[in-house]
Amino acid sequence: MDEKDLAILNFLQKNCKTTAKEIARKINSPITTVFAKIKRMEQQGIIKEYRAILDHKKLDFGVTAFILASFSYRTSKEEVPLSQRAIAEQISKFPEAQEVHIISGDWDILIKVKDKSVDSVGKFVIDKLRTVKGIEKTLTCIAFDTPKETTTIPIPVSSKMFQSK
Repeated sequence: MDEKDLAILNFLQKNCKTTAKEIARKINSPITTVFAKIKRMEQQGIIKEYRAILDHKKLDFGVTAFILASFSYRTSKEEVPLSQRAIAEQISKFPEAQEVHIISGDWDILIKVKDKSVDSVGKFVIDKLRTVKGIEKTLTCIAFDTPKETTTIPIPVSSKMFQSK
């Protein structure tokens, strides 16, 4: 990946509706080159997808919770050990789960949930999460405020990239 690739990624992750023409103008590159670079990065999986980032509060999903879960690798002595990856995949299928991470430390999995109320988060934990085979205990943390939440990866780009030729 060269500097122009990185600059293109910076523009697209800030606003995926930025046109190739606009990006080409800003990085002093032909539009055909920008199109080709974007297509190549899509094919390589560097650009995974394009999406709208919604304001969860305006959609009445004002509660953010982080749920730590630990599980028993065996639910009985005779059973084959449970897979942490398989349990994480099962949790990933719940529509309430925005993010599911396999983590280190005293807990096995971290789940991020956005929902309408603390009650609905509780229902998710009790009625869905704790029914997953092997889940032993959970700890739910409700976020009081979110000063920063982003999907942006800080890609360093040289400022000389944007100087006129």
